[in-house]
Amino acid sequence: MSEVPDIVKPGLRVLFCGINPGLRSAELGQHFARPGNRFWTVLHLSGFTERQLAPSEQWSLLDFGLGITNLVTRSSAAAAELSRQELETGATELTAKVEHLQPRWIALVGIQAYRTAFRHPKASVGRQTETVGDHTGIWVLPNPSGLQASYQLPEMVSLFAALRQATT
Repeated sequence: MSEVPDIVKPGLRVLFCGINPGLRSAELGQHFARPGNRFWTVLHLSGFTERQLAPSEQWSLLDFGLGITNLVTRSSAAAAELSRQELETGATELTAKVEHLQPRWIALVGIQAYRTAFRHPKASVGRQTETVGDHTGIWVLPNPSGLQASYQLPEMVSLFAALRQATT
């Protein structure tokens, strides 16, 4: 297993935050690397990138003012394997990372993970009222995993596009 690196730099437009690396992502050291994951497709179709990037091109996100990190660094077959403590610890570490990097937005992909990690049990998808520090807005998006069937592709594209519009 490889470590999945943070794709970050200070002052990003949006820092996307996955829940944790899946096994394929950990094997390749690439974010959202499982073939059924819709992240790269949705990112393109929502207008964040001019073409669909492959997971192996993850470092190209920085050219678009985008980055990726994870709430929890430990890989697993499914996010449901993570404990409440791991998610809450991840939220603390993510907050410190965001305060240091100061992106305009942090976009967490996974509503249930966000609810647990940040102790907001009634949070919904979309823009949140709180910020990280004084400057970074929080946006929650659905998990793009192909295992997550609650959101179909057109709805996911629309939700990601709303974030993109907020960043322009």
